[in-house]
Amino acid sequence: MEQNTEDNNNRYVLIGHISGLYGVQGWVRVHSYTEPQNNILHYMPWYLRQDSGWLERKLINGRVHGKSIVVALEGINNRDLATSWVNHEIAVHCRQLLPLGRDEYYWADLIGLQVVTEYGVVLGQVNQLLETGANDVLVVQGERERLIPFLIGLTIKQIDCTQKLMTVSWDPDF
Repeated sequence: MEQNTEDNNNRYVLIGHISGLYGVQGWVRVHSYTEPQNNILHYMPWYLRQDSGWLERKLINGRVHGKSIVVALEGINNRDLATSWVNHEIAVHCRQLLPLGRDEYYWADLIGLQVVTEYGVVLGQVNQLLETGANDVLVVQGERERLIPFLIGLTIKQIDCTQKLMTVSWDPDF
């Protein structure tokens, strides 16, 4: 999952975006950030980002279609209306997310954490995560960008979301 979009009291978490049109009855294609991608269909309601904030939309119907996901959303019942929502982000309220087990984190909770080495050297902040197939990778932006494998117990020594701090075993010169 992607980033937090508001403060903790009114926090939305991005789960995808509308990537295109499907048919003439207002259905849209969705690019999902969830894993697996079809998990996006289990969240209701969705919130679509617009200039003035978030607009709640109910998912009327949705399915995997080939390698993509197509959905029908409440209030979007023709191609012209659907066109106006292409490239808009989809979020859910943080209260809609399932609780996680020990040493499990939503990516949204890691974005923005300050990253320090075990010796107290500040490396920067997590500004995104990458999926590489072998393991996820933190993109840490500080004086320079660092790519740090997200391996709990190996490179990742401690995560404190309350303090917004991550401690890593990483050579600051690397």
